[in-house]
Amino acid sequence: MTSPTLRLAGYRLRATFARRWPGYLSLVLLVGLVGGLAMGSIAGARRTQSSYPAFLAATNPSDLSFSSFGTGGPAGGGNGAHSLTTAAVAHLPYVKRVESSVNLLVAPLHNGTPGLANVARLNAGGSTNGLNFNQDRVTVVQGHMADQANPDEFVTTAEGARLLGLRIGQSRSFGVYSVSQTNSPGFGTPAVAPALRFVAKLTGIVVFNDEVVQDDVDAFETDVLFTPALTRRALPEATGVQFGLQLDDGNRDVPVVERELAQLVPPGSVYEFHQTSLIEARVQQVVKPESIALGVFGGIAALAALVIGALAIARLLQAEETDLRVLRALGAGPTAAIADGLVGTLGAVVLGSLLAAAIAFGLSPLAPIGPVRPVYPSAGFVADWTVLGFGALILIVTLGALAAAFSYRRLPHRVASRARRGSTRTSGVARAAAAAGLPAPGVVGVRFALEPARRTAAPVRSALVGAVLAVLTVVATVTFGSGLHTLVSRPALYGWNWNYLLFPGNQNIPQRVLGELHHDPDVAAATGVSPEQAQIDGQEVPVLLGSLDPDPAPPLLSGHEVRATNQIVLGGDTLRQLHKQVGDTVTLTYGAPQNAPIYVPPTRLLIVGTATFPAIGYPSTVADHTSMGTGALASTGIEPPALRHAETTPDPLLNGPSMVLVRLRAGVGASAGWADMQRVVKATNRALSADPNAGGDSISVLGVLRPAQIVNYRSMGFTPVILASGLAVGAVVALSLTLVETVRHRRRDLALLKALGFTRRQLAATVAWQASVAAVVGLAVGIPAGIALGRQLWILFARQIDAVPEPTVPVLSVVLIGIGAFVLANIVASFPGRIAARTPAALVLRTE
Repeated sequence: MTSPTLRLAGYRLRATFARRWPGYLSLVLLVGLVGGLAMGSIAGARRTQSSYPAFLAATNPSDLSFSSFGTGGPAGGGNGAHSLTTAAVAHLPYVKRVESSVNLLVAPLHNGTPGLANVARLNAGGSTNGLNFNQDRVTVVQGHMADQANPDEFVTTAEGARLLGLRIGQSRSFGVYSVSQTNSPGFGTPAVAPALRFVAKLTGIVVFNDEVVQDDVDAFETDVLFTPALTRRALPEATGVQFGLQLDDGNRDVPVVERELAQLVPPGSVYEFHQTSLIEARVQQVVKPESIALGVFGGIAALAALVIGALAIARLLQAEETDLRVLRALGAGPTAAIADGLVGTLGAVVLGSLLAAAIAFGLSPLAPIGPVRPVYPSAGFVADWTVLGFGALILIVTLGALAAAFSYRRLPHRVASRARRGSTRTSGVARAAAAAGLPAPGVVGVRFALEPARRTAAPVRSALVGAVLAVLTVVATVTFGSGLHTLVSRPALYGWNWNYLLFPGNQNIPQRVLGELHHDPDVAAATGVSPEQAQIDGQEVPVLLGSLDPDPAPPLLSGHEVRATNQIVLGGDTLRQLHKQVGDTVTLTYGAPQNAPIYVPPTRLLIVGTATFPAIGYPSTVADHTSMGTGALASTGIEPPALRHAETTPDPLLNGPSMVLVRLRAGVGASAGWADMQRVVKATNRALSADPNAGGDSISVLGVLRPAQIVNYRSMGFTPVILASGLAVGAVVALSLTLVETVRHRRRDLALLKALGFTRRQLAATVAWQASVAAVVGLAVGIPAGIALGRQLWILFARQIDAVPEPTVPVLSVVLIGIGAFVLANIVASFPGRIAARTPAALVLRTE
């Protein structure tokens, strides 16, 4: 633009600002509010997705954790299981730093007798040189950390405090026992005195960095942490040792260090590794859906911001077409026509975008959402400059380009063409309303809602599109939230495709239990499975081994079930990690040749399907059991005969699968089914208690075991409602401003109606009819479009998390939204209705 054109545009802006400022203000508020909600949601999604890595980094994490249990010699002061020393581990190649802790058999004492009710769930550990205090630091969420030099203080998790019956500041007597003492017949009575007695005070409730996200299996055990000062006294009774290793090059050195550590383990000991990167990856999978949900909502809100902003810009520019005719008569050219009003509009867009960034910054303390939030290290206001910068830039560039395009449409020859086309445009609905005998305010209100003004640019399209957009976004968000609620409430959608799990203590489920279940009239199907840890294409993967074509089985997402011994079904995440697809082959290996016959040699298996897996297994490690997208299902037929023979015992009562999945018949109630299962296991437990080879083993009946994703999705229960409410508020504000602008631009028409005898009540009714028609159009178009959009977004979401994609429609919520939208439209219309009633007819019509 030339300098004279800019000076003219500036003069016009100053001269008309008093009249145009409400339109500019509405544009600033609309872009700021809805755009800020969008940018805040997207920034919150990014913060949520990065929350666990940020938290983990703040705990000074190990790269690798190594635990050893067994019957090795007493080197290092242990009683046979603590034979590895920190110095020996520290001298391994690539090890930069090592800290350690020991496992202790600790029980709370009541009058000198150990309370055994919940001891099995308490995993007592004593730090030896600072593990969990300096490295892999626990996070204190209540109280304060125990003093490392004080043997009379300890910390535990919230569940540990509950099991111990303690509050912060309270003390309890404890006893430390040896393995031989716990195995003696008198254990649990005063006859077996603890090897060490002490009194310790609970100083804090803590969260361990590998326990932020847990499923129902992992949450069975909880940790109690004692200080190095106490550990030095209890060290002779240690039953195991755990090392936290920080390596020179992080994860890259893990395989080499694992091999070196395995060679240090004394004969007769068992060991397990915990790779921090795998724990982090699993938590990221749990957190990802929450961040996706926020991102999806942010995308919807961003689209709404652009559409609402575009409509507001069009409304602003169209409102000045009368002035444009005057400028044309005075000889204004195309450049001046484009510049007129564009400068102010662009300024409003810039201010609105900056307001959006400020609102997004103000919303930042609400993130992250999900399980990491209670322990997030940097809560408060945070500016995500990537989102704020690019978000503001996208708003400015997109809306600025639209403003320029709309200004181009205002050029003289295009205005004249549109005027000729619009001069004969009438609404068939309005004609039908008149023919049906609708009262005059109703007919006029319908015309106002559906027909553009002849001599002014009333924002008819803006009101209609705004109503549609408001209903669409709210319905889409609520529909998406309904899918989330359905997923959480229906276990079959996250892998639990049965009613009960029969779970043994130490031995297997007797084979005769399966036979009894197959003849049980309340049982529709029962199948045995054995959770194992195998290597598939070199990666450790939890595997469920069962019969061919098992029923019940994890629900399939694609392909078909295992029908032959050379077939395998994988979880979606496992499939992606292996870089495979259905129809490819993988190589499965279990154990090592030197462990034969407990060994499955490399076996080629065909991938025939994908499934969502249940969270079942043992709570011994963090990632050792199946869960939603992680795991595999194969046939027990892949085991060589020698291995199957080695896994059996001479006692037929103890031979059978590791677990049994039971699905009840349709119509069997929960209480009746539970009673039936209790009857089955009680009879079996009586037989086991009488069998000297069973070692007092018993079977338990377990209900639904939720994966970590579902455990934490319940914290998202109200998130879609909150987001939908925020978007609804923005939509109501947008509709309010649109109606006010409509009434303002219809002043001439309202004045004519008043001059023709319309009363104040009739003028208010006219505006109410106009709002009601806009609401009905919004509902008619927005509800089906919102349902379709919400369902599609949920299907995409479910596929991302490897759940069964079964979207649902919240009929009651949609009906309430429809009623609420109609009522709100009329409430909103009451304010511009009052403006219409006070319209000064003589002042408005003075130029006629």
